[in-house]
Amino acid sequence: MTTYLLSRTGKDARSRLAERLAADGLRLYHHAALAALADLGPHTQRELADRLRLDPSDLAKAADLLAARGWIDRTRDPADRRRLTLTLTPAGRTRLSALQDEARDVQDAVLAPLDPAGRAALHALLLRLHGGMAG
Repeated sequence: MTTYLLSRTGKDARSRLAERLAADGLRLYHHAALAALADLGPHTQRELADRLRLDPSDLAKAADLLAARGWIDRTRDPADRRRLTLTLTPAGRTRLSALQDEARDVQDAVLAPLDPAGRAALHALLLRLHGGMAG
């Protein structure tokens, strides 16, 4: 079935990227958090957990690692000391760029059997499918 092939290909691609990230002690959600902060700007820790559909305690652990590596800053809200705002640092932006290169390498490997026209057609079809599911 087409849906099985789509699922299997996605899982294989995800596993390949996860293996590369694991070599540096990272998980896919670390990459996702950095990318979200780069694309959307600072977020409270709770907002980012909701956006990424992560358990808040998992995001808290991820934020600990990202902050320890200097890739994000965490600042406390003076009005509510429990609330933390996460902001991408310049070092985080640099690391995200390297992570995006890793993701592109995996994508290129997965899509290697397709020529540029096939890749463009697949991308267009997947966008159409994804858009159809959003409603």
